[in-house]
Amino acid sequence: MTTTLAATTAQTVAFYTLGCKVNFYDTEAIWQLFKGSGYEQVDFEATADVYIINTCTVTNTGDKKSRQIIRRAVRRNPDAIIAVTGCYAQTSPAKIMAIPGVDLVIGTQDREKILEFIEQFRAERQPINAVRNIMKTRNFEELDVPDFSDRTRAFLKIQEGCNNFCTFCIIPWSRGLSRSREPQSVIQQAEALVAAGYKEIVLTGIHTGGYGDDLEDYKLHNLLRDLDKVQGLERIRISSIEASQITDEVIDVLKNSDKMCRHLHVPLQAGDNTVLKRMRRKYTVEEFAGKIAKLHEIMPGVAITTDVIVGFPGETEEMFLTGYRYMEQMKFAEMHVFPYSKRTGTPAARMEDQVDEEEKNRRVHELIDLSERMQLDYAKQFVGEVLDVIPERDYKGAPGSGLVMGYTDNYIQVVFNGTEDMIGKLCRVKVTEAGVNECKADFVRVIEDAPVVLKSAAAV
Repeated sequence: MTTTLAATTAQTVAFYTLGCKVNFYDTEAIWQLFKGSGYEQVDFEATADVYIINTCTVTNTGDKKSRQIIRRAVRRNPDAIIAVTGCYAQTSPAKIMAIPGVDLVIGTQDREKILEFIEQFRAERQPINAVRNIMKTRNFEELDVPDFSDRTRAFLKIQEGCNNFCTFCIIPWSRGLSRSREPQSVIQQAEALVAAGYKEIVLTGIHTGGYGDDLEDYKLHNLLRDLDKVQGLERIRISSIEASQITDEVIDVLKNSDKMCRHLHVPLQAGDNTVLKRMRRKYTVEEFAGKIAKLHEIMPGVAITTDVIVGFPGETEEMFLTGYRYMEQMKFAEMHVFPYSKRTGTPAARMEDQVDEEEKNRRVHELIDLSERMQLDYAKQFVGEVLDVIPERDYKGAPGSGLVMGYTDNYIQVVFNGTEDMIGKLCRVKVTEAGVNECKADFVRVIEDAPVVLKSAAAV
């Protein structure tokens, strides 16, 4: 009986995150604040003292889903404190405050003060709208995540906001203009993550390649060079970078660093110049192809993955086919394909010539089929090759299966015979069979203390 009472004395918090990987990082960072104050985390479907909903507003559907989740939390425990953060909270605080049961709205800044706001609500019992004008924010909000449930890859947020104002996107209005984390702070956090046992760091942000736009004489390539010097760090991966930001200086770092992964996610969005111009993208298909060709030249075997929006307003069948043929020539390792979705408040939502939903879905399926063919073709190149991999988990989460799973530096997911004690260690494997989403390999040996070999190992 005493044990039960003791277990219920700690305050509990539950989280629900919608949207992108940056949101998931932010949620993890907010959890660190609660954990440091003695809170216990419980499942979102459980009864909690505090519910945190990290919202998304990239589409109208994101708004709707966010509202549904907020109401679900209120129903789950009407006496709980309901706090809403994230992009939808930033752009539409009044709409969220109007939902009965919401106690705190905090947007995409000042999250380090969330516990103060919660204590203020407990004392005053008055709903708090803590959202400020994000466009006036010029400082990067430092929220560290010292530990991840995934023991082999750590995410490190280096940038926030975006200056691009693409016609389909609301993100600058929800995240503000581009702000960079101070270089020394990034390096210190990287060193701390390495000391905690992480071998790979994924640099992330809303517009990661825009790092340094607001700094004096210090850009992304400077940061990459400094990270390359961090002792014990074996892999550096960039979560995403725009073609226009793959400068000669960035290419030089990629070429000469043994730590930069042979995988870059470079969003294309459309394979036709007319569509790109209407999207207000900062490149042509010719310029994009030139950057990708350089990457293949300096990093043989590099995996280039991309994002594509299908059915943008005014995209004719001819434009779609032009894009299809272009993507085929680019030989992407994988494409993330999305149907265009109207976002209220963006120029694209007001454009004429909106594409029929049925037509959009047909085009989406055609590009998904193309993506899977290219993914398989890319993987086939490495059958018989010896590659380095850091196992992340047992195969499909089944301990004792005799199989483990992880990613090579060029982002091929491989499954091979291994044991749980290999997880987090650098291993060498030989690829035996190519697949669309995963490849099979034979375990060769553990090389945990050896430097990472980013190119195919010539000898075992």
